[in-house]
Amino acid sequence: MDAIRMQGIVKCFGPVRANDGIDFTVEKQEIHCLLGENGTGKSTLMNILFGLYHPDEGEIYIHEKKAAISNPNDAYALGIGMVHQHFMLVNQLTVLENIIIGKEQGGLILDRKASEEKVSQLIERFGFQIDLHEKVVNLSVGMRQRVEILKTLYRGADIIILDEPTAVLTPQEVEELFKILRQLKEDGKTIVFITHKLNETMSLSDRITVIRKGKVVFRCNTADTNEKELATQMVGRSVETVVSQKSGTVGAPVLEIQNIRLQDKARETVSLTVRAGEILGIAGVDGNGQQELEGMISGSQRVREGTILICGTPVEKLPVRERKKLGLGYIPSDRHRNAMVPSFSIAENFLLGYQEEPEYCKKGFIRFEALKKDARKQLELFETKCAGLDQQIGQLSGGNQQKVIFGRETSHDPVFMLVAQPVRGLDIGAIEKVHKTLLELKAQGKAILLISAELSEVMNLSDRIAVLYEGEVSAEFENGTYTKEEIGLFMTGKRAGGMGK
Repeated sequence: MDAIRMQGIVKCFGPVRANDGIDFTVEKQEIHCLLGENGTGKSTLMNILFGLYHPDEGEIYIHEKKAAISNPNDAYALGIGMVHQHFMLVNQLTVLENIIIGKEQGGLILDRKASEEKVSQLIERFGFQIDLHEKVVNLSVGMRQRVEILKTLYRGADIIILDEPTAVLTPQEVEELFKILRQLKEDGKTIVFITHKLNETMSLSDRITVIRKGKVVFRCNTADTNEKELATQMVGRSVETVVSQKSGTVGAPVLEIQNIRLQDKARETVSLTVRAGEILGIAGVDGNGQQELEGMISGSQRVREGTILICGTPVEKLPVRERKKLGLGYIPSDRHRNAMVPSFSIAENFLLGYQEEPEYCKKGFIRFEALKKDARKQLELFETKCAGLDQQIGQLSGGNQQKVIFGRETSHDPVFMLVAQPVRGLDIGAIEKVHKTLLELKAQGKAILLISAELSEVMNLSDRIAVLYEGEVSAEFENGTYTKEEIGLFMTGKRAGGMGK
């Protein structure tokens, strides 16, 4: 029996045909992955199913009955819930309050006890392990996602849509989420999982639908395909895994970190060196000092102990602007907060951080022609898909936003690149471009510090690897010295000296 059947769905935004005659079917009690690159229309299709958008053409059937879905309330009435990529929670309210808000038990008079009892039953039934009385502001990203899932279950959802649910999760949180989704399936729920990650698709799903450029290009049972075939269907060409070759020679130290303390709980300080023409990869589970390391190098976080040098100059007391003058290029882990202004145009975002540079500023006035010339060149170099320099950067897909940021930061000939979580939330085509760019920069003699929660990314690109655990370096070694499993042990606190190598 079909839980969902969408026929001939068309949705246009101006001249852009986001969904172009899509037929999409999901069977009852299955986990169905809706796969495709960023900006291909996956989220648009599911926003139509949830009532956030209205289709220009097409019909929707839920449990084989024609459905009219004008808003999310209609969707919930049909048993459809959606967990969005950007959570819709009130930080200062508790978990319980966020779950029941707008759907409280007791009518005009809130029956808090009945509401809590209903939510507690859901938590016990699906093994969520969450404190109902904790404020959302104090929760990890993974826990906030559980709150969103509980909200949909509390409202009676039998069909649950998850939009890129693993984009900001640690590997451990991803595994916990998958356990929950499998349990939901066993309980009779139907899951639609929007993603562009092939390994997750193969691990979790029963069936797969691939969308490219607003059209369905491939459907299959998961057991009948593989990652290589899916990658080709997503991108429309074969996609290579980018792997670094061993550097012939490396130059002088460019970044030197000497005895800095990343976290108060850390017993030891951290010292690291990155040389010209090499990539030093920082591995580890998020929350073990990566954000602090990124902040202290970039200048957004104060260094209370130790020294940081770029090309021999101490920078720990210098503002970001002065660090950039010394040759720092910076790709932050949170591009929305620290690298772009969504409501600004692409051209305006290309100026950020460089508005006082002589090539763009003369006697206090911005030289827009020079700015646009450079920005246009970088858009072409990175094959950025956009409507033009005047388009708001917030309207671009995540991959194209990242390409703009890479273009801006690499166009000023940096000597050192601080690159944090560069492919988080990106599709495989954009990932391939980002990785090739990093290796090209290395070949040009740039020094690169790569911070990533994706261990495969660190192992594929790095010449040397350092592993962070609780604010300390648990291991530092030449890439190839240890296996992925052994590095995983370092990520849980095991020291390299105990591995017998």
